[in-house]
Amino acid sequence: MTTIETTGRSVEEALENALRELGVSEDDVIVEVIEEPSRGFLGIIGSKDARIRVTLKKDKAEIAYEFLTGLLHRMNLRGIVESRAQGDTHLLTVNGDDLGVLIGRHGQTLKHLEFLTNVVASRGIGDIKRVFVDVAGYRKRKEKMLEDLARNAARKVQKTGKSAALRPMDARDRRIVHLALQKNTRVTTHSEGDEPFRRVIISPRRNEGGHSRQR
Repeated sequence: MTTIETTGRSVEEALENALRELGVSEDDVIVEVIEEPSRGFLGIIGSKDARIRVTLKKDKAEIAYEFLTGLLHRMNLRGIVESRAQGDTHLLTVNGDDLGVLIGRHGQTLKHLEFLTNVVASRGIGDIKRVFVDVAGYRKRKEKMLEDLARNAARKVQKTGKSAALRPMDARDRRIVHLALQKNTRVTTHSEGDEPFRRVIISPRRNEGGHSRQR
């Protein structure tokens, strides 16, 4: 963590000096006033400049990583957190034994864990828009399950010529289904309903030259 101390005739001037030296904006730092400026006797004798301590905030990915590793330690869970950048998102994968408590029923605990990780990471700096969290490959297994579900439902729609409604899903799961059938020229997909009961509808494609719709 980078920390510097700067002075100025005012706290504002001292902060400007620090930001210039670090090459960052005020939103990227934590400021601690060590000493307020004083004018001294007659504004001349014994006058003192303001002194501040400025600390550069941690990167969002670093904060998220430290949060997860700290959580494992406090819960007495043995696991290794792997960190990987994915464009403007970041993936943290927790691997180890007996990590089911972090996944929960139908992945609900993992969903909340990911939400908390993003809340904590938002206090950092960087261009990361979202942090994704996976535990023991649960997300990958679920993604494959949803892709298989989508393809099986699509085959049924193609065979019967009737639309099929899948069970309610959150936005991430619906997106997996849409993408799984995006290149299928015989069906189209769209979503219906209000959260949390919004679901994917798979229908026969009337226009063979079109593309699947996603919402």
